Amino acid sequence: MAKLRSSLGLTQMEFAAKFCIRLGTLRHWERGDRKPHGPALALLHVVAKEPQAVLRALS
Repeated sequence: MAKLRSSLGLTQMEFAAKFCIRLGTLRHWERGDRKPHGPALALLHVVAKEPQAVLRALS
C-alpha cells in the first residue's frame, strides 16, 4: 500500500482524501494490521493501474 501511495507522490492524508478511504483504515493497511478486501481491494487494483481515471471518476 505504501509503495502504491508513494509511487503517486502522495502523503497518507492526500491518498486517503483523493480515493475516499478513511485515514485510519489506510494506516492499518500500511502497518499490516489489516488487509483491504472486497470493493476496497478492487479500487486499489484500479488505482494501481489507472490512477488518473479513478481521480477523474471521483471528482
